[in-house]
Amino acid sequence: MKPIIIQNSNIPKYLSIFINIGAITLFPFIISRDEMSEVTIRHECIHIEQQRELWVIPFYLLYGFYWAKGKVAGMTNDEAYMNIPFEQEAYRKMYDEDYLNKRAKFAWKNYL
Repeated sequence: MKPIIIQNSNIPKYLSIFINIGAITLFPFIISRDEMSEVTIRHECIHIEQQRELWVIPFYLLYGFYWAKGKVAGMTNDEAYMNIPFEQEAYRKMYDEDYLNKRAKFAWKNYL
């Protein structure tokens, strides 16, 4: 199943409570403020795969847990966000055009 991509939306702006959100993946949707580059779409598609393998709700619970863990450790909002294993995988692999074809299931665990 391919994600449903919505561009030029105000939704990311409304969800920008802790950090400035340019795009967000809410399975099966990828929603962005502006037009997205192929790199950004690939980043968000990595999140689609992470959400799929965790059956969506556990992904969001873990995402929040890892963010809160960073905050408790004294990180800024942006630092806590960048420390989330899901984001680390997506940022490190978003430039690899073939990554989604060769990605191992639960690859985000490599960033724990």
